[in-house]
Amino acid sequence: MRNFIQLIAKIILAILVLLVVLDWAYTAAYLQSHNRGKVDYVFNSGARNYDVVILGSSRANNHFVSQIFEEKGLKTFNYGMSGSHLFEASLMLKLMAERKYKIKNVILEADLGLSNEKRADGIAAKFLPYIHHSKIIREHFSDEKDFNKLYYIPFYRYVNFDALIGFRETYNTLTNVPTNYLEHLGYHPLGNKHENMKNDITALKPIRNKYYEEIKQICKENNYHLIAVMTPMCTNVKGLDYFEKANKIYPEIHNLENVVQGDQYFSSCGHLNDTGARMFTKIVIERFFRTNKINSNGK
Repeated sequence: MRNFIQLIAKIILAILVLLVVLDWAYTAAYLQSHNRGKVDYVFNSGARNYDVVILGSSRANNHFVSQIFEEKGLKTFNYGMSGSHLFEASLMLKLMAERKYKIKNVILEADLGLSNEKRADGIAAKFLPYIHHSKIIREHFSDEKDFNKLYYIPFYRYVNFDALIGFRETYNTLTNVPTNYLEHLGYHPLGNKHENMKNDITALKPIRNKYYEEIKQICKENNYHLIAVMTPMCTNVKGLDYFEKANKIYPEIHNLENVVQGDQYFSSCGHLNDTGARMFTKIVIERFFRTNKINSNGK
């Protein structure tokens, strides 16, 4: 019996050591990466200077054409991430501030994301390889129900989010397999699919959002000029009064939901195609960076 217990103890110890070693190896791969995606592009960077940084979900990633800003003399990068929530946008901005980014203007897509304070696992997982190397990431996740598992159990986060940061992604990261996330200065153009041209957002209710409040505070503390906007949707949407309700909570958010009209400018009901995005970007520049000589402070 004693020998059996000793054997079990040795097996458990061996498994624990293996998990620690695997955790270290996977994390080491991510710590050397800087061009697989937007999270590592920020986390493993030094200070950068921008006239315009764009944050938000796919409705930022697909709607703001960075090159048009650049053509106006505004150094710009679109850090919008498809599928993300304000949870991830706030964390990205915290990391930029920690790395001493000098940012004149932050354009934040703040519309549908105001309806929840949940993390988006598909994007939030991209921060988890760095959780033991960043106080900011650790604190940002500290209120999550699974925080103790993510932080204290070796290799748990890589197993639990295997499809996102597991073996295949770690291998691709280690071998520098290229992606298109950083192309076009972060902007991702959409084609003319015209799919899902009906939408119903009546179930969404905007709230006084913790992470939007954090973004406002970060901008205030770092002297970033915040331009919060709501971006276009096609006309065939039920519940468009959502945007008016959001404005009642946050009057400072600019409602640009209806500035691009016509289904021909949309790839899906919630996303502009490349033609629509270029039209929308020019409207944003005209409205917030207007004057004969471009005012890079967005005022």
